[in-house]
Amino acid sequence: MLTIGDRLPAFDVPATVSIDADKAFTRIDDQSAPGKWKVIFFWPKDFTFVCPTEIAAFGKLAGDFADRDAVVWGVSLDSEFVHLAWRRDHADLRDLPIPMLADIKRELSTGFGVLDAKEGVPLRATFLVDPEGVIRYVSVNDLNVGRNPEEVLRVLDALQTDELCPCNWKQGDAFLKAA
Repeated sequence: MLTIGDRLPAFDVPATVSIDADKAFTRIDDQSAPGKWKVIFFWPKDFTFVCPTEIAAFGKLAGDFADRDAVVWGVSLDSEFVHLAWRRDHADLRDLPIPMLADIKRELSTGFGVLDAKEGVPLRATFLVDPEGVIRYVSVNDLNVGRNPEEVLRVLDALQTDELCPCNWKQGDAFLKAA
């Protein structure tokens, strides 16, 4: 699995960005959103139970991430057409303001090293990638446990300060001073 200090791997995948048939699809690659932080999170499968709670939570925070010069990309092995069907079917995903990347060739999940060998699906992995393409944060949850997008936002805030941030530090809190 990729870790802190590794570089964002090359990729080019289709993505679902809307439920409007004329504007539903685009392509996203490792060069998309230059100069921005990237929040890349993986989920196992569409039309499941834990996944939409996480995806919707990231969607609700999309504006907060954008305020911090970050884009949010969600990834699963499902095709862009399955993503579209799920967005149309699930009320919490209809107006989702973040792209759903279709990793049908498994290039992202294998490139990041998050493909679960037993289940054949991505783990619930989250990566923060800085504007230079360097991974600065990695978190992985068991397939049955949802992650906390607010914690990802908190870590992004801390990383962007370039300061020493103590446990549970939040934006506006004091930094640590090296002795």
